[in-house]
Amino acid sequence: MFIPPVNSTTLRVYRYLYKQGRPVGAHEVQKGLGLSSPSLAYYHLRKLVEEGLAKEENGSYVVDKVLFENMIRIRRSVIPFETTYLALFISTLVILLTVFRPNPVTQLYVFSLLINAAAVGVFGYETLKSLRQKS
Repeated sequence: MFIPPVNSTTLRVYRYLYKQGRPVGAHEVQKGLGLSSPSLAYYHLRKLVEEGLAKEENGSYVVDKVLFENMIRIRRSVIPFETTYLALFISTLVILLTVFRPNPVTQLYVFSLLINAAAVGVFGYETLKSLRQKS
């Protein structure tokens, strides 16, 4: 399967189609990505269609095959899947610090805080890495 290079215009076009979540024309891709001409957008759209990553519907294009398995699309926002884990561990850390805080602090409590803090660190790093790679 063809996967466009990380910094290529074709990948930018694919991501734009993926974010839109609806059929988009070449002119809209050109305006949305600031490409020099609609024919350049059309060229990259045709490349995606030829590789089976997008399909054409009445002059508009839509993503046919999803490459970003680790991304979640909520309307027009695309967020890394790791963000859900980050939110979970931040929530558990806040709950541990507020609701389940024992009066005499125990070793088990400190251990659970360290494990949750480490998980927040790991998933925070992975989320930032995914966001940098996405742009």
